[in-house]
Order: sequence, then structure tokens, then C-alpha cells
Amino acid sequence: MGYKTILTVVSDEALAQSTVDHAAALAAGWDAHLDALCFGVDRTQTGYYYAGANAMILQETITRATSDAEKLAGVVRAALGKTDARWAVEEGVAQLADIGRHVAGRARFADLVVLPKPYGKEHGVELEPVTEGALFEGQTPVLVVPDSVTPTATPSRIVIGWNESNEALRAVRAALPLLKNADNVHVVVIDPPQHGPNRSDPGGALSQYLARHGVKTEIDVLSKTMPRVSDVLCRHVQDLDADMIVMGAYGHSRFREAILGGATRNMLEQAEVPVFLAH
Repeated sequence: MGYKTILTVVSDEALAQSTVDHAAALAAGWDAHLDALCFGVDRTQTGYYYAGANAMILQETITRATSDAEKLAGVVRAALGKTDARWAVEEGVAQLADIGRHVAGRARFADLVVLPKPYGKEHGVELEPVTEGALFEGQTPVLVVPDSVTPTATPSRIVIGWNESNEALRAVRAALPLLKNADNVHVVVIDPPQHGPNRSDPGGALSQYLARHGVKTEIDVLSKTMPRVSDVLCRHVQDLDADMIVMGAYGHSRFREAILGGATRNMLEQAEVPVFLAH
């Protein structure tokens, strides 16, 4: 099993090159088709449309978003034209409040979505709902890539953040093609429970499952010596010089809208390597 349909979403020209390079490297490496969706984002507050806003002002925001989408599509086509990947580019306009739904509709029919980090200096506010739409409503694994990481289709050393949750297990299963091609996979367990069926062998069942798929695994049991689990995991990634993190994506619902939970948000803020997420 591999990845045959990869989706990337571009809404910021400054992040387009890095994101597209990662997505194209994966598409070429897995002989997959890459769909690039370029959005011009209408950032007008939703309520503004119902408050008697001048029709000319509203039309201007849509015209600007349309122009942004056309420009982004041109940039992405130029970048993909230099790659070996099979690709297609689409452009569209979405309101900030509705962009997650548009992304989810396309993500449902992809094997993997490649996106930039939703947090960081000069990263647009639309990146968070784009990530949430793919993960929660689209129910598709997402690879979140930092701006300055060299693209690769086959990371050699991968860290799994393992806590026995359904989300973490789903992320591992979705990442199996990558895990099977890695040289080393570290199953990282932080402060394992002192009670329960796996207390004497934390991470053992997962390691056995992966070994039967031909994955070379090691189990690293760590203490929570820093305030947040994400701090410990990121430091361990640096110590191992790992290329990728695989972990579950956690969130909660607010008025039927899924939002990234604190642990996931912290990891995406800190990570300096690609993060493979599934919910």
C-alpha cells in the first residue's frame, strides 16, 4: 500500500514553494498524482455581509481574492512544471469562515494532505481551519511541513509519539508506507501508566505490530522532565536527528466545529521537522 492521491492547499505565496516542493517530492517518490488547490481567501467577517455593507466593497473583496487565486495558481504551476510529479492545479475563492469545509470536501478523496505549519510568523489565519478541515472533517492524514525543511519522500529516521490512543494508532497505520521505508523508527512513550495491561512492556504491542510489517523499531521510554509532552518529544527528535514525527491529532468541538487541542497545537508550533497527523 502507498499514497496514490496527494492533495496540497496553497493560500499564501510566501509558503507556496516549500509546501509544493514537499508535496511534489512525495508524489514523485510514490508515483502518486498531486492535486494542488490554490485559494484566494476572502477574509471579510461573515457578519459584515449582513450588516448593510456597500455592494461595491463586497465585490472588491471577491475580486481581490479571485486575483490572488489566479496569481497563486500561476506560481504553483511554474513550480510543479520543474518537478517529475504528475499534477493538476485548481483555483478558487473561499471565505475565511468556510475554507475548512472546501478543503474537507477534497481531502476526503486523497490519501494524504501536505500542508504548511498553521502557526508561525506571518502565517495567515486561514492555515489553521485548512488543517482542521482536512484532519477532522475530511478524516484524512495530514503531513505538516515547516518552511525550511528539505523535501524527501522517504524519511530515514521517524519518531512515533505513542500514548495508546485511537488517534495515535490511526496515525501509525496511515503512516505505514513511510515507516516501512525508514531505516529506524523510534516508538517514544512518555511517562507510561503504572497500571494496566501494558505497564510492564510499554510500546511492546505496537512494536510487535510494526515488526510484522517489516518496520525496524526501537522503544524509547522517557520521563516527563519538561512542562509539556511536546517539549520532551521535540527534544528527543533533536537528540535522534529524526526526520519526521508521527502522532495522533487531538481536538474538541466548539459549536460543531472541530478545533486543534492544546497538545497538537503545541507540537505544530514547536516542530522543526515534518509532523504526520491523523485523527
